[in-house]
Amino acid sequence: MADQKSLPPSDAAEALLQAIVPHVPFDGWTEAAFQAALADSGVNPVVARGVCPRGALDLAVLAHRRGDDAMVARLEAEDLSARKFRDRIALAVRYRLEAAGDQDVVRRASALFALPNHAPEGAKLVWDTAGRIWTALGDTSDDVNWYTKRATLSGVYASTLLYWLGDDSDGQARTWDFLDRRIADVMQIEKLKAQVRDSKVLKPFLAGPSWALSKIKAPARTTRNDMPGRWRTSQ
Repeated sequence: MADQKSLPPSDAAEALLQAIVPHVPFDGWTEAAFQAALADSGVNPVVARGVCPRGALDLAVLAHRRGDDAMVARLEAEDLSARKFRDRIALAVRYRLEAAGDQDVVRRASALFALPNHAPEGAKLVWDTAGRIWTALGDTSDDVNWYTKRATLSGVYASTLLYWLGDDSDGQARTWDFLDRRIADVMQIEKLKAQVRDSKVLKPFLAGPSWALSKIKAPARTTRNDMPGRWRTSQ
């Protein structure tokens, strides 16, 4: 057991995360696993509760965010200029899944965030992952598209993650085929939306909804990132 009592809070959280992962496949993201991580890491229990007041749940959240960090780092190191945009999205989702780590650990996290009392936090984590992908790919939308892009990608990521958890194919080849199909489906939807917007027959009926949607603004970059959007004020 290493003496880590003097670790700063951020380092203590990382030490606990590394220590809990080997226990998660057997105990889940539970108090038992958290106590085992305490014993293995040597982090002072008072410090541990200070950085992880909810115990293993906070470490599961941290593990997810560290996966997001790893994905963004890979995307920033990659030259994406020659790739089509749909291929960039597919690559980002693939990088995120490859950063997820052991399938059993992720499966336990999925079960945790499927519980009714943790489902809102799980949904927010998936939303944040989609947001970080769009930001890393250079998205600058500031209207309703800010929301629709993240909602659509959240669905693609969540469904692909569930498929990946059950995929035992060589190199997760079936998962990447599944991901390509999901993105192809989204592209078809976007094509249909464009056709509806351009329809001379439907335009008169869409004028009101289009005006209302044009007033929706993405959260300001200077506000909390979990705040809802707001209506545009008159100019």
